[in-house]
Amino acid sequence: MLPFARVSIIGLGLIGSSIARAVRANMPTVALTGHDANPDVRARVTALGLCDDVADTAGAAVIDADLVILCVPVGAIADVAAQLAQDMPADAIISDVGSSKAGVLAALSAHFADRQIVPAHPVAGTEYSGPDAGFATLFKGRWCILTPPGDADPTAVMRVSIFWERLGAQIEIMDAKHHDLVLAVTSHLPHLIAYTIVGTASDLETVTESEVIKYSAGGFRDFTRIAASDPTMWRDVFLANKDAVLEMLQRFSEDLTVLQRAIRWGDGDALFDLFTRTRAVRRSVIEQGQDDERPDFGRTHE
Repeated sequence: MLPFARVSIIGLGLIGSSIARAVRANMPTVALTGHDANPDVRARVTALGLCDDVADTAGAAVIDADLVILCVPVGAIADVAAQLAQDMPADAIISDVGSSKAGVLAALSAHFADRQIVPAHPVAGTEYSGPDAGFATLFKGRWCILTPPGDADPTAVMRVSIFWERLGAQIEIMDAKHHDLVLAVTSHLPHLIAYTIVGTASDLETVTESEVIKYSAGGFRDFTRIAASDPTMWRDVFLANKDAVLEMLQRFSEDLTVLQRAIRWGDGDALFDLFTRTRAVRRSVIEQGQDDERPDFGRTHE
């Protein structure tokens, strides 16, 4: 039995369009309605046939939905929720896909106090954006973290869990604040570091006569992939999850100082111990199916 019969997707970029494609592939009888604030995106989604109907307004898109998924930057959640408040069916479940959850939960609770709210974060994505960047298998084998409030209806949580499982995801349920702390380490801080390193390299281009870009090796190349992620989304993530990010950034700065001292004083044992520990972390990531064990991250060289 399908967890939902009518799903509305608000925001049809990489994640929203991937959800639409995955629903088409795995639950083809589900009625899909979509909306995006950008008329060009709406036109493209219509041309691609990703939804049964693409509405001109967010309110019109949700009027008969039983699951509404907000696939917009976390900084836009409150404004979009306000647009939907009058048109949401009384029995509809409201969810999202944001990378920070405490602020999202607060924003949704302010506008939908009488609705079931089950925030979600599919831990999946690419550096690309827009409806053409989506694909149906984006969530396969990836985690989707649900952060329902303490008073959420267990049935509503179960239905959203089943929905994501049907799209191929593995489900984890945790407190919103704990989610934000965990993701600050595993996602937000790495993105911040990548943006910083690539920005530094850009500043050095004139000094090195463009050799930084010309001779990009694997490490720098992978940072550029992360740093190519959607700037609006990541601006909003850092502002929404600033407390957890700043806490992790302070810890990282302290660890970086220790590493700097080891290099300065030629402490090879300390460096070797650290690199051994981090190598084991990489192996654990592969063992849990969260990356590819093939050389060079599974890239082809054709």
